[in-house]
Amino acid sequence: MPVLQGHNIGHQFENGDWLFKSLSFSLNHRRVGLVGRNGAGKSLLASIMTGELVPSTGTISKPTTFDVYRQHAKEAIPNGLTIGEFLGKSTLLEAIEAVEKGDCTPQLFEIIGDDWGARAQLNQQLINMGLPPEPKQACSSLSGGQLARLQLWKLFQSDVELLILDEPSNHLDEQGKVWLIDSMKTFNGAILLISHDRQLLREVGEIWELSNLGLRSFGGNIDAYLEQNKAEQQAVERRLAEVAKQKKHLEKQAQLNREKAEQRAAKGNKMRRDGSQPKILLDAMKNKATAKVSNRLKSEQLRMGHLNDQSQSLKERQKQLARQTLHMQGELSKSRRVVNLVNAELPFTNSQPFNLAIGANEKVRLKGRNGSGKSTLLKVLLGELSLIAGELSVNTPLFYLDQHFGLIHPEWTMLENLTRQCDGLLESDARTLLAGIGFRRDSVFHHGKVLSGGEKMKLSMLIVSHQKDQPLLLLDEPDNHLDMESKGVLAEALRSYQGGFILVSHDSDFAQESGIIRELSLT
Repeated sequence: MPVLQGHNIGHQFENGDWLFKSLSFSLNHRRVGLVGRNGAGKSLLASIMTGELVPSTGTISKPTTFDVYRQHAKEAIPNGLTIGEFLGKSTLLEAIEAVEKGDCTPQLFEIIGDDWGARAQLNQQLINMGLPPEPKQACSSLSGGQLARLQLWKLFQSDVELLILDEPSNHLDEQGKVWLIDSMKTFNGAILLISHDRQLLREVGEIWELSNLGLRSFGGNIDAYLEQNKAEQQAVERRLAEVAKQKKHLEKQAQLNREKAEQRAAKGNKMRRDGSQPKILLDAMKNKATAKVSNRLKSEQLRMGHLNDQSQSLKERQKQLARQTLHMQGELSKSRRVVNLVNAELPFTNSQPFNLAIGANEKVRLKGRNGSGKSTLLKVLLGELSLIAGELSVNTPLFYLDQHFGLIHPEWTMLENLTRQCDGLLESDARTLLAGIGFRRDSVFHHGKVLSGGEKMKLSMLIVSHQKDQPLLLLDEPDNHLDMESKGVLAEALRSYQGGFILVSHDSDFAQESGIIRELSLT
């Protein structure tokens, strides 16, 4: 019996447009990954699966017990809640504390039962999770990574039949992702994983792809899915070439048939003028030829219509499979030293003094656990924060891009954001660049405030990479809100970029594909 089923699911916006329709699925595998481009509707589909949203069409059959992890962890935890309250442990801990202070009310002993070591056990678990060992600490004081771990930990402790995890690794460092994968492996229920993280998606046994063509299922993990997509893309291209060849042949044959018909008609007219054949015979021959031509034209039109339908369908799939391009300019500069730190001590961290030297065209990945100071270091380089001790010199233009897309002006259009922030960039060139990331014609007039996270990030990268003075790029998790295809596009663009960058990312696959030449770790 499938854990989760959907039949003919559709979602229609108030303006009448459909986000998706006629989706049917059956979750039979214990670990399934849901993938798709940004804006395809994955999170909305998850809300329909859980009953939070009612589908415009179709029906859902969901398990009796299930739970959901949302990608915005802070929004999922009510304000004012402590760690102990969120975990449902506060009553037990308060009872233990009251008894230890001398309160012998019988109800307290009933609450505690045999759990006298609950406080020490919870404190140790919090330490193991990289969380403050203080259940009375407010959840609002935790970092994004800590909140994500806390919420996920609570979910994995439950015994629900199904967990839907929506981008669970977005705020986790590498150690956090290792913990998440281990937790997924040991969880007894089924998991539907919505993610662009290949490291996580390698742990599933089936991939669901949501696109404008519907919901398609692929056996195997993400690597198998990508191989199947590659093979399908090649097959689609071959089939398109075959259809184009058939259309060309049909057009050529139709032209030959028209020429023959014209020759026969000319011959008949000549015979009619000469009077060499009886008129009744010529009329019969003409009627027969006309009927034959009419039938042939209908046949040709049907065949051409069928080929055009095939071509359109194949082109739609080719468009879905095709990779976008993100052109990043920049000329190779000499490998001069542009950043130098000596005996540097960062603020707000417990990191030890360190030395760091970076060349103009070096591509460096900055690693470290959540809270180790990676983002702090980038802000020190920008001059927004100061070192506690040590020396810093920066001899190059810098361009900073955080994961919150602060670079994009919400009231400007995409075209305005690009042309106003890139000196000397012509509108025609800007349109070409925007077309490269999937925005053509009137879509370039979409305002920044209506763009998705992935769209904002891609636009930001265009702005960053088309500055007049080639800067050293400071990239603070630029891949955090990108879909899988966009991650690949960005990685390829960064790899071909002739300048240097410092990249903060927890995605090892993405970092390697971006062309990094060395890694630096903050401890």
